[in-house]
Amino acid sequence: MGGVYGVASKDDCVADLFYGTDYHSHLGTVRGGMAVKNGGGFTRFIKDITNSQFRSKFEDDLGKLHGPIGIGVISDYEDQPLIIGSHLGTYALVTVGRIDNLDALAAEVFHNRTAHFSEMSGEAVNPTELVATLINSENSFEEGIRRAQDLIEGSCSILLLTDRCIYAARDRLGRTPLVLGEKEGAFCVSLETCALPNLDYEIERYLGPGEIVRITAEGVETLLPPGDKMQICSFLWVYYGYPASNYEGINTEVVRNRCGAALARGDDSQVDLVAGIPDSGTGHAIGYANAAGVPYGRPFVKYTPTWPRSFMPQDQRVRDLVARMKLIPIRELIRGRRLLFCEDSIVRGTQLKDTIQRLYDYGANEVHMRPACPPLIHGCKFLNFSRSKSVLDLAGRKAIKQLGGTPDQLAEYADASSERHQAMVERIRHRLGLTSLKYQKLDDLVSSIGLPKEKLCTYCWDGAEVCESCPRCAVKSQPVSTWSPR
Repeated sequence: MGGVYGVASKDDCVADLFYGTDYHSHLGTVRGGMAVKNGGGFTRFIKDITNSQFRSKFEDDLGKLHGPIGIGVISDYEDQPLIIGSHLGTYALVTVGRIDNLDALAAEVFHNRTAHFSEMSGEAVNPTELVATLINSENSFEEGIRRAQDLIEGSCSILLLTDRCIYAARDRLGRTPLVLGEKEGAFCVSLETCALPNLDYEIERYLGPGEIVRITAEGVETLLPPGDKMQICSFLWVYYGYPASNYEGINTEVVRNRCGAALARGDDSQVDLVAGIPDSGTGHAIGYANAAGVPYGRPFVKYTPTWPRSFMPQDQRVRDLVARMKLIPIRELIRGRRLLFCEDSIVRGTQLKDTIQRLYDYGANEVHMRPACPPLIHGCKFLNFSRSKSVLDLAGRKAIKQLGGTPDQLAEYADASSERHQAMVERIRHRLGLTSLKYQKLDDLVSSIGLPKEKLCTYCWDGAEVCESCPRCAVKSQPVSTWSPR
């Protein structure tokens, strides 16, 4: 997915920028970058962080960076920040999200005949460079950002650094969060609130969907107020958001505890130990164990110093290797036990099947699984939180295909009360070799998050979405209420 961070300070901003950007390292494993503006111009560094951590890659460059204003990015795809020369002036740009109509927008730009893009691997267009081209087509940064947001299908949150300020824009439907932080002499903007407290920032407020602001060391000016509809990604709380972070004022770890408790309330399994698939399953498991009155333990521990998140790599063999090597079993907590694991989700299930077999190999009597969200049936088309090449890679869709299900039956498979849903879950259970498998119900997940369903993107579970071609339309099959910050 990726993460962004920016600072405008009356003093040098580099330390805050460095550590604030580093606090987004859980969101991407491909590129990291920072750009700073001072009297001598822009200074930028981009590093490959595929096999090393952001912090270790950039520590040697800190002495070369100085200035009161800067932006940083952790990217799971393209090189960023870009330094752009234009009729609007020179600026640095970072983005996070996913542009579904990237090729169509690029084709329109090429009609100009004077436009061009730097080629990425596979002849792909750099999405951030495309956004810059859209911005440059207008007469001001504000107008250009508005134009980009109007044209982009999918999502795109933007930080744009000039010689005087940072423009921050949350994507039109607020699928990704942005929060403003404040301390004496400085303001920051961040995707993750966990980047704020250790740098002494207090949350000033959350940007609303589609909101555009201009940030200086003196304050924040709203250029475009938030829209009246929001579709923030529910998976932030379920999986890839950091436990210490809040989105719309709602803490991730608290939501995961509530998810686990909801799973326990609907379960009567007799087990000896509740555990989480680390790390993101841990909060769910603690909530389950506390609600069920069953001991919590760690039959697997994760080796964190060198292994990244296993869902990130594109190659399945690499994902499987990462998943296996980073989880170390503790035989004494496995042998002879009836184990119940809470997991954030079951995406493909390939890695989980291997993990389950290892538990049996180490002497587990039973292995039960309780995912904290419903079965994934639709591939995400708004954010790059998964690098699956096909929606048919999803464990739910594989099971539906094996059962002879058709695309027009997906809504029925998503309905937890239907026979088709139960058959799909049973097929997944059998494939993974589990003693039992029970998924979270969507209503319980929504309740655990605490926002109205129409403010949440639940597309990957039930296919509900906002029509991207018309920002004013309603959520399909859902009432729309006015957005307001919590």
